[in-house]
Amino acid sequence: MLSGGAGTRLWPVSREGFPKQFNKLIGSESLFQQACRRLSGGPFADICVITNDRHRFLVADQLEEIHLESRAIVLEPSGRNTAPAACIAALLVAEDDPDGLVLLAPADHVIGDKDAFARAVELGVEAATEAALVTFGVEPDSPHTGYGYIETEQSNSPALNVKRFVEKPSRELAEKFLDSGRFYWNAGIFLAKASTLIGLLESYAPSVVRVCRQSFADRKEDLGFLRLGSSYEEAPSISLDYAVAEKADSLSCVPLGTPWSDVGSWCALWNQLEKDDAGNVVIGDGECLFEETRDSLAYSSGAAVAVVGLSDVVVSATEDAVLVVSKEYAETVKTIVAHLKKNGALQTVDHVRVHRPWGWYQTLTQGEQYQVKCIMVKPGGRLSLQSHFHRSEHWVVVKGTLEVTKGDTVQLLSENQSTFIPVGEKHRLANPGKIPAFLVEVQSGSYLDEDDIVRFEDVYGRTLR
Repeated sequence: MLSGGAGTRLWPVSREGFPKQFNKLIGSESLFQQACRRLSGGPFADICVITNDRHRFLVADQLEEIHLESRAIVLEPSGRNTAPAACIAALLVAEDDPDGLVLLAPADHVIGDKDAFARAVELGVEAATEAALVTFGVEPDSPHTGYGYIETEQSNSPALNVKRFVEKPSRELAEKFLDSGRFYWNAGIFLAKASTLIGLLESYAPSVVRVCRQSFADRKEDLGFLRLGSSYEEAPSISLDYAVAEKADSLSCVPLGTPWSDVGSWCALWNQLEKDDAGNVVIGDGECLFEETRDSLAYSSGAAVAVVGLSDVVVSATEDAVLVVSKEYAETVKTIVAHLKKNGALQTVDHVRVHRPWGWYQTLTQGEQYQVKCIMVKPGGRLSLQSHFHRSEHWVVVKGTLEVTKGDTVQLLSENQSTFIPVGEKHRLANPGKIPAFLVEVQSGSYLDEDDIVRFEDVYGRTLR
């Protein structure tokens, strides 16, 4: 399971700290959770997730929510695209069985029929066993210019021969592809023996294999995660398509036979959701109203949103950002995100609610020399033992029970009880109970940013200083 994308075209819902695959955009489970269910049971072995350090606890928590276990959660020191990730997956499988089959699948796709997906994978097994690299194609229903295409030729097996790849064609060319019946959208899903995948990478991208072998050899177990060696950062940032698939001779394509979407934009998301009689879609927790509006989407995480007298638009409102875009220009949202990031806007990185391995915190209000937060500590969660140079903190427990370490003393605080943490005093919060615990934190001081933390102990292995 490849889970390293940022999903910038679904901003402001998708952000670096909480990208689209972990959001519940379609149904009651996140795209990542839906993908994990799809790859569980039947012909599939235990899932291995390749992600980055920042998302490691999101992956673990979301797997726990749906009661699934993984073979491994592998942490990349930095994102290097899909070819290095594929190499690491193959090396991991090859340790037990060089001829073991590796299925590489993105964590943020929507596949309408999981049984049809499983059947397609099983059809690809024969070709993969015979040392072919197998990809999976989606029968196009429109001349989409945002997808890559695979041209195929007939063969004597269910897996078609691949003639060539075409990257994001023009509209005119895409229409010709659609009419020919020989082209499929490239879903970015691959199947091969571990030895085949490593061999192809050695032939066409030897520098990827060299760096990945070293990084894999230097891996370390860390709190149940598999942390790759730092040499991984030296790997070329290249996709498996460019590195291997577009060059390899023995390549097969199995049609998926199911509705599919990479949910790559707000327009793609609108296409996937149930609409009212006017073609409108509402998602999120907030109140959204349409008046004299057609074929539009409104998302709100809390604010009331009204869309009046428009058509073919997307309105997305979070606590700290609002996007209004024509569906025609939905693919260009990533350009706005790039501008915001260049200007240092925090809205590209985290939501107002910031997730941590122990739970989350959310800023309620702030002003000169004060800030008020709501903090949730999940059962068993334990913050670092820390202190601050510039701020004091007043904690009021509003739900549950919290264990508070303050200096040399440890006490339990229940609902409506409070304590004060002076500047410079060592302190820690932990939840020994069975339900999430909530508190309101009032900070006061001359500097209130998150980098004013000195950590002395941390059960999650974060940097101490």
